[in-house]
Amino acid sequence: MQEYKKVLVGTDGSETANLAFKRAINFALQNNASLYITHVVDTRASKPYEAFDQSVSNSMRIEADSILNQYEKQARDAGIQDVQTVLKYGSPKKTIPQVISEKGIDIVILGATGLNTFERFFIGSVSEYVVRRAECDVLIIRQ
Repeated sequence: MQEYKKVLVGTDGSETANLAFKRAINFALQNNASLYITHVVDTRASKPYEAFDQSVSNSMRIEADSILNQYEKQARDAGIQDVQTVLKYGSPKKTIPQVISEKGIDIVILGATGLNTFERFFIGSVSEYVVRRAECDVLIIRQ
């Protein structure tokens, strides 16, 4: 039987990411595992604005910190002892596999669809990309 000691959940504020987070809490509790909560600030869309207005990146960072703090509190309130947050910047689909490798993750839990419809239509979904490149098990949560 597979043991999962390091569970990673990707968050972006979408409904399916929230469902994935709830599933990740249950997974971590059942396996007495560490829970890593990651949020990747997609900087590709904001790069043109950052040259003129640094407040764009500051507000994105503040919002991301707020999201991660809320999720961390919920996980600790649910009884998970080891909760770690991971804030990264860049392309979510390219960054999440890097986090998996860096942290030695056993399973990653993601929502099937996120907030970025444009990227999903033209480039492919984050979850699809992660499934193809992850070095661990991947659980995709559908709505």
